[in-house]
Order: sequence, then C-alpha cells, then structure tokens
Amino acid sequence: MPERPVRPVRRHCVTFSLEIDERLREAAARMHRAERVRHLRKTTAQQIEDVRGTLENLEFELVEEERDVARLEGGLSAVLARMLGNREERLERERAEAVVARERVVGHRARLAQLEADAAAAAAELAVLDPASREYARLLVEKEQQLIRSGDPRARELADLGAALDRLSADVRECEEAHQAGQGANEALGVVLRFLNSARNASTFDMFGGGLLVDAYEHDKLTSADKAAWHAQRALDVFARELADTGIAARPVMPKVDTRWFVDAFFDNIISDVLKHQRIEKARTEVKKLAQWVHDTGAYLKTRHAQLLTERTQLLTRREELLRPA
Repeated sequence: MPERPVRPVRRHCVTFSLEIDERLREAAARMHRAERVRHLRKTTAQQIEDVRGTLENLEFELVEEERDVARLEGGLSAVLARMLGNREERLERERAEAVVARERVVGHRARLAQLEADAAAAAAELAVLDPASREYARLLVEKEQQLIRSGDPRARELADLGAALDRLSADVRECEEAHQAGQGANEALGVVLRFLNSARNASTFDMFGGGLLVDAYEHDKLTSADKAAWHAQRALDVFARELADTGIAARPVMPKVDTRWFVDAFFDNIISDVLKHQRIEKARTEVKKLAQWVHDTGAYLKTRHAQLLTERTQLLTRREELLRPA
C-alpha cells in the first residue's frame, strides 16, 4: 500500500501565526495612534476654551476703546476736551489704543481658527481609527486559540515581548516628537527675546535723551516682538499637545507684549521713558522664564528618550534569546 503524503501542518501553522502577528501589530499601531489623537483633541479643546475666554475679554476691551474714540470725536466729551485744550492729544492716544485692541482681537481670532482647524482634523482622523480596538480584540482571541493549539512554551513570552516592544517604540516616537516641538518653541521664544533685548537696549539709551530716532527704533523692535509672540504662542500650543502624549500636562502662555507702550512715544518724557523700560524688562524676564521651562522640559525628554532606548534594547536581546536556535 503506497505511503500517504504528510501534510505540512507545521508550516501552515507558522504562516498563520505570522499573519496574525502582522495584523495585530497593524491594529495596535492604529489603536495607539487613536489614543494619541484623543490626547491631542483633549489638549486642543482646552486651548480653544482658553482662547475663547481671552477673546471675549479682548472684544469687550475693543468696544470700550472704540467708544472712547467716538466720544472724543463728537459729543459732550469732545466739547469738554476742546475746552480743556487737550482734545487732540487725548484723541491721538485713544485712537492708538483702539488700534492696539483691534490687533489683539484679530490675532486671537486667527489663533482660534488655527486651533479649531486642528480639532476638526483630529476628529476626522479619530473617526477612521476608532474601529481598530474592535479589530485588535478579535485578533487577540484568534491568536490565543492558535497558540493554545500549537503548545509552544515560548509563545506566551514572545507575545508579551512583542506587545512591550510596540509600546516602547510608540513611546520613543512620542518622546522624539515632543522634543522636536520643544526645539521649535525654543527657537520661536528666542526670536521674541532678541527683539525685546534690542528694545530694552534702545529704551536704556532713550532714558538719557535718545531722541526721535531712538523712539522709532524702539517702536520697530516692540512691533516685531509683538508679531513674533504670536508665532511663539502657536509653537507653544503644539509643544503642549505633544507633551500631553508623553503624560506631561502643561498650558504655557506667552506673557502679554503691551503694545500700548507705543502710545507713550506721543508723550515723551523721563517718567514715560522709565515706565517703558520697566515694562520691557518685565516682559523680557517673563519670556526668559518661559524659555527656561521649555529648555528644562526638553532636557527631561532627552533623558527619557535615552531610558526608553535602553529598555527597548533589553527587550530585543531577550527576544533574540528566545528565537535563537537551540
């Protein structure tokens, strides 16, 4: 009687196991991405709430500033100011303050629009990723049944190692992304500081009689610092969201660059010069503190990244030991 051919059961079993492992890794990656997007959406939602509150106050201030201008342009306030002989001086000041208030509203509206776009993108991505958790659970049951049938004593530990390696790889990536975002925030803060340093130097000279040219230079640097501060806040928003993925909760906010200092140029005297200098120095100190926090947080992320790489190396070594032929 001819000998019956032996079926390649083992080969089929190994191939089946590899296929499940690959599908599990893919599902786990999507699950982890979904969790990351959830953190991002939560952080963004908090940022949106903060900006909306600030914007509400700024819009109220703008209405008040525009009302002050309207009162001086006509009405009883204009009559009284004309009688006192200071109408033009007060009107110039109120108009300048209204311009500053309007610029702040426009800036915060732009920031709010950017954050809302980020939130919408996160929600759309999450809708695609959500089914991954159900797929992962189903594959786990399928693999568990296959491992039980195989009877390989190494199967359980290898599965645990694979899951741990996936988690570590994700943690390493998140740490790297957060560190990169921190570098961007640090660079943006550096730009603000450079403009404030230049403004401070000009302000120091101005207290000793710098004149109109110094005032113009100081005005230019403060205007640039104010614009750079918006870019820095955007970079800090991104940094905060990336930090949330690593388990660090933070809500860094740029200190207010008081552009009403520019109004003081219309009333140039030693008192206003000293006040301008003090305000510049205060803003500069606050930005330096924020930059130091970003630097220190980046140093922590760098240390954490090294620790994660060490842990991953240890797991890979153990996995190699289990897979190495006897």
